[in-house]
Amino acid sequence: MKIPSSELRIQICKCIVDFYHAEPPKKRITGYQQASSTYKIQMAEVGGLAKMMVESLALLENQLVEKLWVLKALQHLSTSEVNCTLMMKAQAASGICVHLNDPDPSGQLLFRSSEILWNLLEKSSKEEIVQQLSNLECLLALKEAFKHLFMRGFSHYDRQLRNDILVITTIIAQNPEAPMIECGFTRELILFATFNEVKSQNPLVKGLKLSNSYEDFELKKLLFNLIVILSKDLPTLQLLIDGRVVLALFTYVKKPEKHKITEWSAAQSEELQLHAIATLSSVAPLLIEEYMSCQGNARILAFLEWCESEDSFFSHGNSFHGTGGRGNKFAHLRYTLRLLRAMVYLEEETVNQDLCEQGAIQQLIGIFKNTISKFNDKEEAIILEIQSDILLILSGLCENNISRKEIFGTEGVDIILHVMKTDPKKFQSGVGYSVLLFSTLDSIWCCILACYASEDYFLEKEGIFLLLDLLALNQKKFCNLILGIMVEFCDNPKTAAHVNTWRGKKDQTAASLLIKLWRKEEKELGVKRDKHGMIIDTKRPLFTSFQEEQKVMPLPANCPTVAVMDVAENIRAKIYAVLGKLDFENLPGLSTEDFVTLCIIHRYLDFKIGEIWSEICEEIKLERLIPVTSDKNVLEAITTASENIGNMVASLQREMIESQARQDVQNEQKVYAKIQATHKQRELANKSWENFLARTSNAKTLKKAKRLQEKAIESSRHSERPPNAIFHQTDIKGLNTTVPSGRVVVVESTPARLVGGPLADTDIALKKLPIRGGALQRVKAAKIVDDPRKSIPT
Repeated sequence: MKIPSSELRIQICKCIVDFYHAEPPKKRITGYQQASSTYKIQMAEVGGLAKMMVESLALLENQLVEKLWVLKALQHLSTSEVNCTLMMKAQAASGICVHLNDPDPSGQLLFRSSEILWNLLEKSSKEEIVQQLSNLECLLALKEAFKHLFMRGFSHYDRQLRNDILVITTIIAQNPEAPMIECGFTRELILFATFNEVKSQNPLVKGLKLSNSYEDFELKKLLFNLIVILSKDLPTLQLLIDGRVVLALFTYVKKPEKHKITEWSAAQSEELQLHAIATLSSVAPLLIEEYMSCQGNARILAFLEWCESEDSFFSHGNSFHGTGGRGNKFAHLRYTLRLLRAMVYLEEETVNQDLCEQGAIQQLIGIFKNTISKFNDKEEAIILEIQSDILLILSGLCENNISRKEIFGTEGVDIILHVMKTDPKKFQSGVGYSVLLFSTLDSIWCCILACYASEDYFLEKEGIFLLLDLLALNQKKFCNLILGIMVEFCDNPKTAAHVNTWRGKKDQTAASLLIKLWRKEEKELGVKRDKHGMIIDTKRPLFTSFQEEQKVMPLPANCPTVAVMDVAENIRAKIYAVLGKLDFENLPGLSTEDFVTLCIIHRYLDFKIGEIWSEICEEIKLERLIPVTSDKNVLEAITTASENIGNMVASLQREMIESQARQDVQNEQKVYAKIQATHKQRELANKSWENFLARTSNAKTLKKAKRLQEKAIESSRHSERPPNAIFHQTDIKGLNTTVPSGRVVVVESTPARLVGGPLADTDIALKKLPIRGGALQRVKAAKIVDDPRKSIPT
């Protein structure tokens, strides 16, 4: 290639191209076999041919024909990852890019160069290629090439090439070090992205118009996407303001106008509309003043109203943003709520106040209710996302503002209760119910707590019961948030009664549930407890396995220690707070094991204070500080007091366990006594039966029993008979039975046909079907007739 022979250089390039487009030889040479194309390509990779061809470009700056052949060869070589890596090391990207706009009547130079850049970005280190292209010279070349094609390219080929260069530019723009603003490319890209929506006097776009061709449609979407990427660079924001980007994007946030002649088809307009709203979600939060000057809140709420209207609009839903929105407005509603959520979560009071004054809270609650009525399984995931966003927006609006919480009111509480009544099995479905529940719990915190009317209504509708039902599911991802809500709710004096009334499975109480969660948490944290749940280490009763592994280190005063961080990293502090507000006394439904654990919970704060003082002592030792006598005495007293509390709790736990053991023994003895009495009763019954059988089967035994009976009777009588006493004979003459007999009365019942039967005086008789005249009724008088088969008149 260094030999200054045009024919030789072109022939070399043709040979390389033939590696990829080999034709079978017309004549075979005897004794020789042609090498396969695969072998030739492999040899080109191993020999570093691609790198040499890149280096040869520097020799051909003024030879257009030879340069085009070299680029054609590189275009084929760049289909291999190995060759692309070699080309990258030879700085091929920057070397090719700077010559994009060299004179070329054929137009092949720009096409082949862009194709090579595409392959380099795909098949080698993308970061390295972007770094090579992120210089002023390369960006100026890309800018001129794009501008020329945008303004003067009219063929299908030119539009495709224009879009390819724009994609390459988009990738480079993701590098914050790329001088996009310095070369003026950013300003021109913003101008090209908005010239259709915002009228401009700039000569670059004067007379320009996009067609509804697929390439122009793709260009518009690529420009929207590029705006999002450019907005991440803060210096670009002023250019976005100058280009009135927010206003241009808001021109899409409106209901489709009928009978309007546009350059886009209905499907294209819908996709651009959704894309513009998605772009606003990224750009508008950065340009709040522009958003407010365009009356963004009013536009969004009006568009939401259209989304909820019964307007006969049939969306196509055939794009990425339109997923799940075919034949409905769910896609529009979804992206508009995302935009509103992004604005609300800026916590900009001007924006939020304007939204509330325009009735956003009531409107969002109404939208939520409508999504419930329109719920279907096909769009289940999208509807759940819409509901989650609505609750998050309401949380952002109502947080720390009592008047807005009052506007949220009972209607808002009702939609929260609706979500909380969802079947717990759905939270594991992965569709989006878990996210919806998180949003719901957040809205309880932000929209209900601290508003007494809403709190009372929530309690009245058994909201605390639903919270405890969710807590009883024992899902760790929800427990922390639910317990935090419970802590705040317990400030309401009416809450304690609801908490104590709740019953879970197997009649479990709320106190028992909280203590069970405490034990589970301590087990996961590796806290040392014996088999009964008693304290083992009285000096450090709350220490977790992580705290034991983590060595104490001297820290600045504003840095929290491990003991302090432990409070926020698990749920023990919240359980202590809830039980403390319920009062540790008179908690229903607790077992001995629960009471043993409750002793530790009751002293949680004392133990935690002891841990912190222990860390202070350790830090003093590590820093080799010697406290004065009074401080030393105070530290020793605090340490001793903390240890004494641990010993006291351990002693109380032992007493409880021993008392329970004694109670268990007593209960066991009672059970054994009951069993023994049962057996004795059975023995007596068996003995009585045996005696009875003996009397009935043996005459001698019967006579003996008779004599004993008579003797017992005689012994019970007075020895001297009182005067005028009447003697009653105890024997019944002519009796042939072998057991004592009493009086026998024979009663013949009155026939049912006379008294009307057992149902005569009841209401049931009136409800029976009339079978042969219905139920019999009580007769007022009875008259005997000759023929008993005749009916008796009443």
